[in-house]
Amino acid sequence: MRILVTGGAGFIGSAFIRLALKGNAFSRVINYDKLTYAGNLENLAEVDKDPRYAFVRGDICDKVLVENTLAAESPDAIIHFAAESHVDRSILSPEPVVETNVKGTFTLLEAARRAKIGRFVHVSTDEVYGSIDEPHDADETYPLKPSSPYSASKAGSDLLALSYFTTFKMPVVVTRASNNYGPYQFPEKLIPLMISNALEDKPLPIYGDGMQIRDWLFVDDHCRAIASVLEKGRAGEVYNIGGSMALPNVEVVHKILAATNKPASLMKTVTDRPGHDRRYALTSEKVERETGWKPQMEFEAGLAETVAFYKNNRGWVERVRSGEYQKFYDQNYGAR
Repeated sequence: MRILVTGGAGFIGSAFIRLALKGNAFSRVINYDKLTYAGNLENLAEVDKDPRYAFVRGDICDKVLVENTLAAESPDAIIHFAAESHVDRSILSPEPVVETNVKGTFTLLEAARRAKIGRFVHVSTDEVYGSIDEPHDADETYPLKPSSPYSASKAGSDLLALSYFTTFKMPVVVTRASNNYGPYQFPEKLIPLMISNALEDKPLPIYGDGMQIRDWLFVDDHCRAIASVLEKGRAGEVYNIGGSMALPNVEVVHKILAATNKPASLMKTVTDRPGHDRRYALTSEKVERETGWKPQMEFEAGLAETVAFYKNNRGWVERVRSGEYQKFYDQNYGAR
């Protein structure tokens, strides 16, 4: 199978590509990425020389380039990760989020429809369900109630993708995952930010009382779920993907402090962000039943692996924080 992966230089997209190229299921993997601040080709150094791998630098909103890429590569499927995905950034500047997540998804869907792509997996988030009161967990029929420009843009793109199945019978599948963590995550999300700050003895900012509850999913488990949905998921369906590990943010931070052998005095309470959802919770029963997937990584083991990555790759952290990875791109890929 030949696949095109949008946002393949990002955290989850690059993990998916690394996983995909470890086996023989895919004869070609095309990474289509704009290389914004969170896209980093260093994440893919181990597969760059694989003859099955190709990279195209491009914006998913660029209709001509998207269509030309599909015509040149003839992928059997598209795995659509590309998105502006940080809630705080979406609050400070909503326009890029709507442009990429809604218009970009529309551009891809139209191009895929015209090219008669055999499968379109649209990767989304549990944040589209909004805050969920205990004891309820969201299944795939749960009402959408997004709280931020980011989650609203993802909810909109989910519905747009599903409309292409209903209207055009396009083989679209939507996945909604809980909070991912693991190596190579840009240090702005909770776990990589807290780890990198702790290792440098910097303050660990905790929003409000820190009792916001998130379900944690190791990135490789998420990627295995997407591969299962690509193979076995039913067109026109939504599949929740969770890690079955719901924890308050403050408890996660305490675990990080223990793993890095740092004192609790580094924790610093800061003003909560506007519209901060209190609890995300979903059930993965459908994807487990229909594809046989289950999460494999225990949270403590996954956190230890993640901490080890940030300890052993301080240079990577500094490069992505400073934008030095753009120089890496120019030096290694700019002439292609």
